[in-house]
Amino acid sequence: PDISCVVSQWSVWSGCAEPCKTSYRVRRRHVIQEPRNGGEACPPLEERAGCVEYWTQQGTECKQSLIPALITTGGFGKARKKRAAADGNERAGYCVEFQLVAIMPGCLHSHHLYTRWMQYLREGHTVCVECQHPALDSRSLHCYGDGSGSKKNQLLHWQAVGNPRCRGTWKRIRQLDTCSCPSVHSFLFI
Repeated sequence: PDISCVVSQWSVWSGCAEPCKTSYRVRRRHVIQEPRNGGEACPPLEERAGCVEYWTQQGTECKQSLIPALITTGGFGKARKKRAAADGNERAGYCVEFQLVAIMPGCLHSHHLYTRWMQYLREGHTVCVECQHPALDSRSLHCYGDGSGSKKNQLLHWQAVGNPRCRGTWKRIRQLDTCSCPSVHSFLFI
């Protein structure tokens, strides 16, 4: 008789392969029973997923300029603020203004409803990105990828959540302690 391949359950996800930059994590499974006599072949034994680790293995914080900012539309923040207020954990946040320098063409090809906001990103525009709970790290009191500590006119990287092909570079203009981001070019750190 034909005997199909049998594999174990997935292992837990590993940590990020490299700290302080966009990397990947891995999970694996192993073969329990090899296929025989034309049985079904084994499925993939390894999976990878993207990740970012913001702390080194020695416990020190990564340099901000190495970490891409992960952003989403500002409209997401209204629901997030309601949830944070309900559980009493909301800390005061801040906003950072950036000038968009380069945008990958993948931003224009977002067809899902939740990614349509990416089509309005334009090179040269100034955008306002809000850092609020829970993206506001409790140890460092800032959002990762906000460009704090970067040099003037240094190109920093950002990536849109929900479409990995939508990413680009921007320059940090200034930090605002009280947020008054316009609704059109308003985003959130994730």
